[in-house]
Amino acid sequence: MPHFDAPRLVPFAVFAVSAFALGNAYTAQYAFGLEPCILCLYQRIPYAVAGVLGIIAFLLPADKTDWKSGAVALSGIVFLVGAGIAFYHVGVEQHWWASAASCGNNGGDVPKTIDELRQLLMQAKPAKACDEVDWTLFGLSMATYNVPFSLALALGSLWGAKLIRRAD
Repeated sequence: MPHFDAPRLVPFAVFAVSAFALGNAYTAQYAFGLEPCILCLYQRIPYAVAGVLGIIAFLLPADKTDWKSGAVALSGIVFLVGAGIAFYHVGVEQHWWASAASCGNNGGDVPKTIDELRQLLMQAKPAKACDEVDWTLFGLSMATYNVPFSLALALGSLWGAKLIRRAD
């Protein structure tokens, strides 16, 4: 069986998967015109944080396996947070609960004149509502797919951190 270099491969995998997920989100947004709501944008943050942690762990010297393992374990916790955000978004989409985030046009400044109203209409684009689903596959939204994906990445990261500690 070939040698598995966990201290280098696991952090790289965390980075690569995070970059791939962010690439998919930006492709959906810019290539296919799917406008993200604020909760969609919040779901991207854990991937960015985990990707940075993966790069940091990858670039650490080989003798810093405790630090590498810690960064990968922390990325697992970050992925768990991402799964929580995605689950919350699914609940908003399914109308299980109302969103605490500012989804959609929740009012704001009330124009006092017709000119102020015209100016607001010309310059402001209302935010996309978080309960509007633009795209589904087999009846499931991207947020719905993100829940098990983030959970799997969390478990994989925590398992990878254990592999790094064992390699020491």
